[in-house]
Amino acid sequence: MPHFSQNDINKLEHLYKINLINSCSGFKSANLIGTKSLNGISNVAIFSSVTHIGSNPALLGFFLRPTTVIRNTYDNIKETGFFTINHINETIMEDAHHTSAKYNSNVSEFDVTNLEEIYKNNFFAPFVNASPVQMAMKYVEEYPIQANGTILVIAEILDLYIEDYLLENDGFVNLSKANTIAINGLDGYTLPKLKTRLEYQRPKKTASIKT
Repeated sequence: MPHFSQNDINKLEHLYKINLINSCSGFKSANLIGTKSLNGISNVAIFSSVTHIGSNPALLGFFLRPTTVIRNTYDNIKETGFFTINHINETIMEDAHHTSAKYNSNVSEFDVTNLEEIYKNNFFAPFVNASPVQMAMKYVEEYPIQANGTILVIAEILDLYIEDYLLENDGFVNLSKANTIAINGLDGYTLPKLKTRLEYQRPKKTASIKT
């Protein structure tokens, strides 16, 4: 088994190190975040850092890279306070990946891809039409990560839209049925399949504490 010490990692060639560290954490969620500027220009960008924060209230978070360069998604969220999160499935994977290209703020990624923007219930930010799970989000707070200059943005779910065939009787969203994509590293896309669901675990009655 290859071993990389911290010193080894620091000495790695730049691209090799990026690929290594981005993929060693495991599979990540694949989402499109939709925003719109106060000037009415829509934006959609791929993110692999969306994560569950809590269920009551319903909060999600995602990480933004340092804002030392143009970050249209962040600027739009700070301006308006609203955005959408849209799951990526197999049918929109390649167009979703293209949104990682850096366009000027006056260019909408919806105009340079086949992704279709839609609006629901007068919500300000655009949803992605082909996405099987869509969420309307409201900005709550953010935390700067001093170690590397990134930002953790936390937002609450205002509206949640799920294709009916994905929703099980107990509230579980079966993403396998939607061919929802996950991301391996920076540019590896995989199609996870549900193997099984296991029961909630409690301590075994026979367990004893070692002293």
